[in-house]
Amino acid sequence: VQLVESGGGSVQTGGSLRLSCAASGYTATNYCMGWFRQAPGKEREGVATIDSDDIISYADSVKGRFTASKDNAENTLYLQMNSLKPEDTAMYYCAADTYLSCRRGRYMPYWGQGTQVTVSS
Repeated sequence: VQLVESGGGSVQTGGSLRLSCAASGYTATNYCMGWFRQAPGKEREGVATIDSDDIISYADSVKGRFTASKDNAENTLYLQMNSLKPEDTAMYYCAADTYLSCRRGRYMPYWGQGTQVTVSS
């Protein structure tokens, strides 16, 4: 399984970015996938997850600003991030599980290399 993230960058407060995660050796439609982030000196935290029924869950800190989606035909996971804040600055990781549900959270077995998101005030 290989997960490759892209789309990170530097934006000002209020800006937008769209992250992509291309999966290979894996069928995205069958299992849980998710976005996580880790800021310097902090633990990795969940941002959004999509389970095999396409039920999406968001962290409270991003609700109403971030939208996760999955293109099963392209085997790609997306994260549209709007109204970005400096506290959103982190390395963003894509993760994939072999479970239908997302209960394993940050203990999912497959991870991408991460893409940096920096939001300046």
